[in-house]
Amino acid sequence: MITTFSAITIFRFAAARAARAGIIGALAIGLAGMLAGCSALRLGYNTAPQLSWWWLDGQLDFTSAQSPTARQSVDVFFDWHRRTQLPELAALLASAQPALAEATTPDNACAWYGRVRDRLEPSIDRALVQAADIVPTLTEANFKHLEQRYAKGQQEMRGDYLQADPAERRAEASKRTISRVEQIYGSLEEAQRRVIAAGLAQSPFDPEAWLAERRRRQADTLQTLRRLVAEKADRDQRIAALRALAERSQLSPDPAYRAYQRRLTQYNCEFAAQVHNATTAAQRLKAQQRLKGWEDDLRSLISQPAAPQ
Repeated sequence: MITTFSAITIFRFAAARAARAGIIGALAIGLAGMLAGCSALRLGYNTAPQLSWWWLDGQLDFTSAQSPTARQSVDVFFDWHRRTQLPELAALLASAQPALAEATTPDNACAWYGRVRDRLEPSIDRALVQAADIVPTLTEANFKHLEQRYAKGQQEMRGDYLQADPAERRAEASKRTISRVEQIYGSLEEAQRRVIAAGLAQSPFDPEAWLAERRRRQADTLQTLRRLVAEKADRDQRIAALRALAERSQLSPDPAYRAYQRRLTQYNCEFAAQVHNATTAAQRLKAQQRLKGWEDDLRSLISQPAAPQ
């Protein structure tokens, strides 16, 4: 009674959500690519610490004096994740497979969202704890660089999601969604593509509101980090502040945006169920096999030593 499309799309969304708070998400960002449809999942996971480090350094432009602490935090996070979280993620994938042949409902899709969210929470919290060790090393130069990266990211997102021509915007949204669905189920038929297009036409997704909330989160992140450095906060205070920041990133202080999030989540559950129910038996079998392959990859990683950095 679970949809693979909704499960993996939500997994990727939740992992990406962990990265939205800048430094907080750097230690968890490697998770976002784990189930991105890549056939080389094992290679991807083994390189995640290095990729996370590159991303983090790109965001904050560490000096040679700052780098060792940040690198160590990344390595500690992934050592912990391999030991404690990979078995749970493999079990999650295994639990989804038996139901893939069946139709689903929006309620079931939403329930799966909750399971994935709950499974990711320990990783997000662990990333916060590791990020707390990096915070005292930060300087105004790091914050200025992060501001520049945020501005560039906003510009790129506007180009990707706010095309001036409404028809172009719809076409790009359809292309993105079809690509994600095909990563799970394989090639779609024309009738299935029309189902996706019709569903997207009903979407409440508002890129302007999303980007405005993104700016709020980024400003909140910078303000929080600057305050922690200025106040010379101790480790417990830093962890508490970062957890509060993550909570505000997940649940916006803006009541209007929270209401929008609820509408969008409900729509996504309905849309995921609709897309899954439009797939064929052969496509669902392909999705089942893909999840099994990912599960096997994760289980092989559990006992595999981390690659040297």
